[in-house]
Amino acid sequence: MKILAIGEDQRLKELKQKIGSEHEVTYAEEITETPALSLFDLIIDLNLDDTAHLLKSYSDLSGKMIIVCAVKVSLAEYHFMMNHSVKCILIGMNLLPTFIGRPISEISFFKPADEELFRTFMKPLEWNYLRVQDRVGMVTPRVISMIINEACFTLQEGTASILDIEKAMRLGTNYSYGPFEWCNRIGIRNVYETLLSIYKDTHDPRYKICPLLHDKYLRNELFITTSN
Repeated sequence: MKILAIGEDQRLKELKQKIGSEHEVTYAEEITETPALSLFDLIIDLNLDDTAHLLKSYSDLSGKMIIVCAVKVSLAEYHFMMNHSVKCILIGMNLLPTFIGRPISEISFFKPADEELFRTFMKPLEWNYLRVQDRVGMVTPRVISMIINEACFTLQEGTASILDIEKAMRLGTNYSYGPFEWCNRIGIRNVYETLLSIYKDTHDPRYKICPLLHDKYLRNELFITTSN
């Protein structure tokens, strides 16, 4: 299968490990760097919810399957942006950093019929997936972003230090990372914009962004998660 993968370097590296070496894959950071899109059996755009205006590059590829990041922008929103004139088959996936290589991928569909077509493409890739609702945040990014936001409130209030919160998270949940290290790995901008999209969609106060996280986002600063 000929696959085109477009996205930032960190995400492409994760995807390379997930796809393996059995397929003919072209990797590119920009769509302008790629050959004709019609040459590929499958296109994966790992950053489309950051560059949704580029959807027009895919929308007229009738019947072509395009897997896109649908964490900050839902598939319904993508279709709405194009006045429901999208001819390609858009499939949503959780393609944020740290989630791409997971054994089970979170997948969303705009139409139920798209799932059967998706399964056909998944057979040669041998990816396991979990179907989730077509909503911003999907499932895991929604949960992890909320945990990170709550950790920011705890730190801001002075209840505990970063190191204490990190340790408690890892010991209490058996997660690989504490909330602040995970935030750094996902990217503060990604966490912030995911929370912002969810809050706009739900108006649920659990997703109202902590001022500390907002400040880190504006300053483009990482959290310091070591004692050094």
